[in-house]
Amino acid sequence: MFTGFPIEGLTFLADLAQNNNREWFEARREVYQTALLEPALAFVETLGERLREIAPHIRFDTRTNGAGSLMRIHRDVRFAKDKSPYHDYVSGLLWEGAGKKNNCPAFGFQLIPEGLGLMAGQFMFTKEGLDSYRAAVLDEEFGTALAKICNDLRGRPGYELGGEALKTVPRGFDADHPRADLLRYKGLYAHPPRLTGPLLSSPDLVDACMAHFVIMAPLQQWLVTATQ
Repeated sequence: MFTGFPIEGLTFLADLAQNNNREWFEARREVYQTALLEPALAFVETLGERLREIAPHIRFDTRTNGAGSLMRIHRDVRFAKDKSPYHDYVSGLLWEGAGKKNNCPAFGFQLIPEGLGLMAGQFMFTKEGLDSYRAAVLDEEFGTALAKICNDLRGRPGYELGGEALKTVPRGFDADHPRADLLRYKGLYAHPPRLTGPLLSSPDLVDACMAHFVIMAPLQQWLVTATQ
């Protein structure tokens, strides 16, 4: 049962940002395990069960090797200029679809010392998913529904849409199409204002997340129908 992220865990993340090296981390591994990783796994499990109220086929996984809902705290530095070995945040996805979590519409979170960010949607479509997305945007019924969902989210205080990657409509599509703006997205997701303060260390954090996820669920569910 999730009871909140301990202050000690949030402090660990803040300190990790200033001491991002193996020696510092290994000396405090037990703090990471008990004050951050274990609460994060409880959060995934509690949130996953709640999300089934609005997305019955949601998938979540408490493995910690990167194949589960949580992203690994170890960074892949093979091709990175920044060789810092650890992420200074905790993030995860609860997804819907047969593919890997990053390739499916999902509900996600990212915990940093200042607060908890949320998202619903998909950061980047696969090639096949992008083709399906664009076809659905052009479809009168599906496309009109998506435009309404996006307009509703944009009209909510603090809510933003992400994933728009192209400055112009992709080649082969009508630049004057009434939903041409949506064709520029190569991923599509919504995120609300960050959750902050004492709420982070309270079991009520799950309820607060669910209030936002209910609002964003129409986008995530549209993507499931259109791209999976």
